[in-house]
Amino acid sequence: MTKIVGIRFKSVGKVYYFDPNSIILKKGQGVIVETAHGEEYGECVVPNCEVDDERVVAPLRRVLRAATPSDGKIMEQNRERERQAFAVCQKKGEEHGLDMKFVDVEYAFDGSKIIFYFTADGRVDFRELVRDLAGVFRTRIELRQIGVRDEAKMLGGLGYCGKPFCCSTFLNEFQPVSIKMAKEQNLSLNPTKISGTCGRLMCCLKYEQDAYEEMLRVTPRVDALVDTPQGRGTVTDTNLLRGTAKVRLERQPDSPPKVFPCESLTIIKNGPVRVGRGRQSDDVADDTPEA
Repeated sequence: MTKIVGIRFKSVGKVYYFDPNSIILKKGQGVIVETAHGEEYGECVVPNCEVDDERVVAPLRRVLRAATPSDGKIMEQNRERERQAFAVCQKKGEEHGLDMKFVDVEYAFDGSKIIFYFTADGRVDFRELVRDLAGVFRTRIELRQIGVRDEAKMLGGLGYCGKPFCCSTFLNEFQPVSIKMAKEQNLSLNPTKISGTCGRLMCCLKYEQDAYEEMLRVTPRVDALVDTPQGRGTVTDTNLLRGTAKVRLERQPDSPPKVFPCESLTIIKNGPVRVGRGRQSDDVADDTPEA
């Protein structure tokens, strides 16, 4: 077992494990930690605890100290600097005629680096812009291109359900989502109905996928040959959510199909797999948020 604390650097960001360095931290407490980019300000979201060694990527970086009120003031100053830097970067980008959309700015805690996040349709030669910005801010400048999912996470907004984006409220990491999930959940394969505001497949397709996979495992397919309490028959339709199947009995071929609970059926020969309309390959979400 390894002693850790979980630190988050953004309000809805990934949680990283750090060595508590014998410091006792409470949930919600600000901390200064050592990262690959220098000292950073973060929030403790997992207090001191022990986890299995396989869950830890060694070597763990250390918590340097608990944050002080002066550290909080530095963060407030950095937030104001970020707003000013964003306006400057937009103006400089227009002057250089670059086809890029700036999304967010992030100041390092110690001011040693500024990261500008942007989206673009393709590769952008921003070397002149970086030199220009370095001359203005007198510090290290990094421009980082992100995907449309990360853009939605940073900017926020309302989804088709009327609620704030999942990615900007509680999703720490993006999970792969595929068109296969929409097929198995019997959803419309119209891209406008299963895609989010970002243009990618909606993250919520993942939420109930495990339940649908379990229901599909115990539900006979259409055209399956089954034994029912009233005799043998062929499945004509199924309802996954209700857990029922319509069966046309062999001894009553001209009568309407009868509805039976799936648990009352014994599958003699399962029906063929029916592929839904739309693309045959999986559309996997490959936009991964930057750490």
